[in-house]
Amino acid sequence: QAQLVESGGGLVQAGGSLRLSCASSERTFSNYAMGWFRQAPGKAREFVALISQSGGSTSYADSVKARFIISRDNAKDTVYLQMNSLKPEDTAVYYCAATTRTFYTIVLGTPTPNDFGSWGQGTQVTVSS
Repeated sequence: QAQLVESGGGLVQAGGSLRLSCASSERTFSNYAMGWFRQAPGKAREFVALISQSGGSTSYADSVKARFIISRDNAKDTVYLQMNSLKPEDTAVYYCAATTRTFYTIVLGTPTPNDFGSWGQGTQVTVSS
């Protein structure tokens, strides 16, 4: 399983931006589709964004579409989540996750945590109003 470490979380005012990074120690990083999930207190972990192994295909939750951008650099074994126009409801712990499943099998439905086999420890994002 891939070892994943997130960074880049913090406190930001509403309307601001943050960029999260997730570094993998997996030498075959390009074999993994990568996702971002988030979990607010008292709520279930929810899908945020997904990127294919090559980076050529992406998918987003409706709540973040047009505000967040997922990208990856396979040469650096890193996936990113650029978060713009942040809202207080974006406050959560953000997790990156890896799966060897293909992108198109995952997006047949809404991606769920069960689709992913490796997880990072999470990074806190707090958006103040």
